Amino acid sequence: MRQTSFDEGSVTVSAHAGFDIAKEFHWLVVTDDHGRQLAGHRVDNNPDAIGQAVTELTAAQAEHGELTAGLDLMGSVAALLTAMLLAADLRVVHVPGLAVNRARRGTRGGENKSDPRDAKVIAEQVMLRDDLRVVELPDEATAELRLLVSHRTVLVKETTARINRLRDLLASIHPGLERVTDPTNKSSLLLLAHYVTPAEIRRAGAHRITDYLRKRGVTRPTAEALGEAAATAARAQHTAVVGERRTAALIKELAADLLAGKNRLQTAEAEIEQLVDTHPDGALIRSPPGMGAILTAEFIALVGDHHRFTSGDALAAASGLAPVLTQSGKIRYSRSALGGDKALKRVFYQSAFCAIRRDSTSRRFYDRKRSEGKRHHQALVAPARRRVNVLYAMLRDRRHYEARPQLRLVA
Repeated sequence: MRQTSFDEGSVTVSAHAGFDIAKEFHWLVVTDDHGRQLAGHRVDNNPDAIGQAVTELTAAQAEHGELTAGLDLMGSVAALLTAMLLAADLRVVHVPGLAVNRARRGTRGGENKSDPRDAKVIAEQVMLRDDLRVVELPDEATAELRLLVSHRTVLVKETTARINRLRDLLASIHPGLERVTDPTNKSSLLLLAHYVTPAEIRRAGAHRITDYLRKRGVTRPTAEALGEAAATAARAQHTAVVGERRTAALIKELAADLLAGKNRLQTAEAEIEQLVDTHPDGALIRSPPGMGAILTAEFIALVGDHHRFTSGDALAAASGLAPVLTQSGKIRYSRSALGGDKALKRVFYQSAFCAIRRDSTSRRFYDRKRSEGKRHHQALVAPARRRVNVLYAMLRDRRHYEARPQLRLVA
């Protein structure tokens, strides 16, 4: 347990703060080593109120020794609070929400949840644990990457939701057209932004649809194939479904939104690639096969400073790729981890998947695991896990990936 001593008579005490984060206001609780509450009140999420709380914590630190503040949420609505705490040279740690929830449930009446109670649990976790992640302000380049990666994630989720909605609506009035179009392609979106119902497609005909697509940049073979497929689907359906006019209007609106969303996504990805190219660790992380600009940016955004992990094994454990030991009495076995950072795990899985398609060494390793009877997911775990150690070693030694035996993803 990390403590700073202060001699008050014959009693050694120190203070610990816990912030339960919310959008409009946070709840602050300050306790001493004996669990006595020194302060507990609401802190509005604005500079003046946070400044007063920082002054209060600084005073407690002057009286009791170094103070550590725990936050249950990072970034987002906690960004201003975090920046002001660190600007005041206060030590800040992250107490994950899951840890707070389980610690609270282990107390009497633990199912009862409130902001003051959770803030007190956070302060107690700060007092009891010495393995909490210390929070530091990221450099400007990393902060920008985190924002852009988060923005891209939102755009991708919105795009997926719109595509699913468009498919559902199109299948309800013109299932034949739904089967021959792909809303993930720009050519299909251009078609659906103008032609949807069987009647309007029949009136236009395949040649007019082809010309319409050609004028908007679609290549001739693609435009002709799509125009003919749409016309064939329209000729096969002569029944108008109830609500067809309004449904078609919604489909055209969704298609236009998706076209605009594609442009926004391309702009965001171009900015991400530019930031990765200029980031101090960008070229280093991107050097192994399978690590493109987007995965590199996601890795930097999620990991930040690799020094907060003591080893590659610690990074693997944080991402949920390290096996978990289960032991009870005479029973002892290892199993796959259920926890860890899912987004970080996806980065390693995705990069390993890309590597087995492009890198012969990674492919041979994967094929060998498959020949041993492993399923695809199981066979992918091994190169993903080894990729963690490779990336960590590269960052630790400041060396780019080289296709040498000691750096290859081999058994």
